[in-house]
Amino acid sequence: MPLPGIDVRPRVWYNPNLESAYFMIPGLIVIVLFLFTTLFTSTSIVRERELGTIEQLIVTPVRPIELVVAKVVPYILVSFFVIIEVLTIGRIVFGVPINGSISLLLGLCSLFLVTALAIGIFISSLAKTQVEAFLMTFATIMPTIFLSGFFFPIEAMPRWLQVISYVIPARYGLIIIRSIILKGVGLEILMEQVVAILIFGAVIVTLASTRFKKKLE
Repeated sequence: MPLPGIDVRPRVWYNPNLESAYFMIPGLIVIVLFLFTTLFTSTSIVRERELGTIEQLIVTPVRPIELVVAKVVPYILVSFFVIIEVLTIGRIVFGVPINGSISLLLGLCSLFLVTALAIGIFISSLAKTQVEAFLMTFATIMPTIFLSGFFFPIEAMPRWLQVISYVIPARYGLIIIRSIILKGVGLEILMEQVVAILIFGAVIVTLASTRFKKKLE
């Protein structure tokens, strides 16, 4: 007796129509944040050193931490504006649903932002000119774009590239933002990624602050 056939009907969760904008726009937030904060932080500090104004600030009572904060606060404010702008354009123009908490999204973006800013400060302590700062930043941006899962799913990469992707902070930022926007998940589901970003942030901030202080001295 012939067996009845099986009718396979695949179902795609969270993006049933396979809209590419649903996948790309949340990831674009992470890439823009990383590119903007890292590039402008590194080049602006190096520019101050080239012009000699940073030496004038050193002889004042301003502490290194206060100098760094004064430099990065404007970029933090602009970065949050960029996040809101991308979300608004994505929702209105491309119809990307925002299923999760906006406050949670902004809060976790701030953690990733600290890591990106620290990378920019660390690069500024290594570079002697703005061109060097730009090239060093570009060298970090390329792996971030291609190994974070922005263009290609990490699961589809060769195994050795998947291993390398674990040291790319944007990998965890992409998972967080896409999960909040598309899946509407809460903090309890994202604890692994949050802890990873906290570890990256602590390590990079320590390296950046130590190197920057030595550079000033």
